[in-house]
Amino acid sequence: MAGSIDSSPAAGSKAIEVQTDARDPLRGFLYIGVAAFFWGFSATLGRAAFTGKMLPSLGIRGINPLILSQCRTGFSFLALALWLIAQRGIRSLRVPRRDLAKLVFLGLAGLAVSNYFYYLAIQRTNVATAIIVQYTAPVWVLLYMVARGAERLTASKIATVLIAITGIALVIGVFRRGGIQLDVIGVGAALLASFSFAYYNVAGHYLLERYDRWIVILYATLAASLFWIIVNPPNKIIAARYSVGAWLFLAVFSFLSMLLPFTFYFAGLKLLVPTKAIIASCLEPVFAILIAALALKEAVGVVQAIGIAMVLGAIVLAQKSAPDPRPIAGPVD
Repeated sequence: MAGSIDSSPAAGSKAIEVQTDARDPLRGFLYIGVAAFFWGFSATLGRAAFTGKMLPSLGIRGINPLILSQCRTGFSFLALALWLIAQRGIRSLRVPRRDLAKLVFLGLAGLAVSNYFYYLAIQRTNVATAIIVQYTAPVWVLLYMVARGAERLTASKIATVLIAITGIALVIGVFRRGGIQLDVIGVGAALLASFSFAYYNVAGHYLLERYDRWIVILYATLAASLFWIIVNPPNKIIAARYSVGAWLFLAVFSFLSMLLPFTFYFAGLKLLVPTKAIIASCLEPVFAILIAALALKEAVGVVQAIGIAMVLGAIVLAQKSAPDPRPIAGPVD
């Protein structure tokens, strides 16, 4: 099961997992739905804090988005590492070198690169452009899985992916005037973020067949944390002189935007093929819009409502589609 604490790649566990996938995929969608809710909630929380609508006395508006990304992974790694060491002991966290390289690469090419290029895309274009390009990821996952012979390309799957992407476009207002801002570097960065997003869905799924989600998250956040230390050394963070309240906000934000949602996301990714998992993740911008409407009194228009319905419809179609044969080898073998 996704929450198992046995990190050994026992041969017999894979047969059990295949049966679980076929028997209870709904649980996988529910897990990813919870993850998407927390990502949407944290997006609204960040927007409220950084626009001064919440806790203005803490000086949160002065926090750089790069430092926000760095703290998300750094705090998440430290919290998880301390908890796992206390629960299991440090020796139980060791993995073979071959798998260690895969776990580290997942953190670098998946989490760190996805965050970095996503924020670069926002800086060079706008949020709508960055989101819609990043959420072409289901297309890349589907093409990869079909090329590997892991899934069959069907009209239903093509329709599901297109409906999900179109729904997101409507939700974030891509078709409004000024909704898309084309910049070569910005669009290129968003496209790299989408490849990275697709990669950690595919690679993460295979690694979850060998290790429990805690081990995968631990090493992925460790690698991403080291990446951010190189990009933004600690002395720059210290020089910013954030208040105690700002550091507390960053710690809570890290838990809500990284550790908690990724715990649920990887639990769901273990139970679903990557194509279905990444389509379910399309709920993130939907939740962000709905939570912002409730918390920040931002209006939801008719077009956005249609987009939300399309995303939900795509997820229902994905859930009802027939299971595919499981791949024999992972993408990094």
